[in-house]
Amino acid sequence: MVINRIAVNGYKNLSGVDIFPDSKMNIFCGDNAQGKTNLIEAVWLMTGCRSFRGTRDRDFIGFDSDKAEISVEFSDSERPQKIDFSVTKNAVKDKLIRLNGVKIPLLSRLFGTLKCVVFTPEDLFITKGSPDNRRSFIDLSASQIKHSFVYALSKYNGLLSQRNALIKNISFGSASPEDLDVWDIQLAKTGAYISVIRNTYCNNLNQYTNSLYNKITNGKENMTLYYQSTVFKELDGRTDHEGELTEIYYKKLKESIEDDIRIGYTLCGVHRDDVITCINGLSAREFGSQGQQRSTALIMKIAQARIIKDQTGEAPVMLLDDVLSELDPERQSFILKNIDGMQVFITCCDRHTVKNTSGKIFSVKNGKIGGV
Repeated sequence: MVINRIAVNGYKNLSGVDIFPDSKMNIFCGDNAQGKTNLIEAVWLMTGCRSFRGTRDRDFIGFDSDKAEISVEFSDSERPQKIDFSVTKNAVKDKLIRLNGVKIPLLSRLFGTLKCVVFTPEDLFITKGSPDNRRSFIDLSASQIKHSFVYALSKYNGLLSQRNALIKNISFGSASPEDLDVWDIQLAKTGAYISVIRNTYCNNLNQYTNSLYNKITNGKENMTLYYQSTVFKELDGRTDHEGELTEIYYKKLKESIEDDIRIGYTLCGVHRDDVITCINGLSAREFGSQGQQRSTALIMKIAQARIIKDQTGEAPVMLLDDVLSELDPERQSFILKNIDGMQVFITCCDRHTVKNTSGKIFSVKNGKIGGV
């Protein structure tokens, strides 16, 4: 998959951007707060995903603009495609989105069309960060392979919100514990499905990360990764999410009702699960050095890209936002070597951060982007 053209105007501080990227390496250099990350974010939005910076819709539009426009032309293995996006200050909710000229109702409907992997400095802390960060990583990664998974996650979150609201009503005496059953049945079925998909993806991811980590440490260390469920003791080899697994999940919810009511929310379930990484058998989060934790994060992102390429037949576009400056030369070299064959977008303050590479170098200043 290759992005052939990017046009952006009025998105945050970007104006009059119209560039034709190299099919392999693209470096965007400039001082901080000039618009480098805004460009990466604009491209990422066209994948149908939420902003990796948590930008709200109304903040897409720059202070001096009434409208934000993004256009991305790209080619996959089958054909050239184009995504057009625009939103105005007076009607933020009424976004105009077109895929190959056909109007699309929601950005999320673009998911799976333009395949990208984004890597930011915050991702370097995925190992020692909260379980929520690791769940989000796995959910996004698995969704890029199995697009229907997105809807299961959305359904689960809606059901969980309803159950938690009911739990609060029960604690206030305005509802009965028996009222939870209608939500528990649905939550168990959806939660069991999510557990199976997550566990399957983690097992697949582990095969890639184990091999890659062994290479980055020259065979001195081994990395293992597994899915830790708060409901199931064992998921490997299980696919019966509509059978016994749903029954186990339902029983677990019933067993924790008293504790849930006392605490005020649902204590167990896929919303409380984690992804555990170990170095030589020890938890990387608890015992890993900063270098080891950064390496595990780096390896997980490369593995994510490899899985997309191997399972979909499309090499994703790699978006590296100010990551290389955070890594030592050895890790920089490793990541560039292992994403060879993919189109890459790199942002950095110093153009010399990325050494011994060919491609295009762009200068970013005051929201303008030009060649160097």
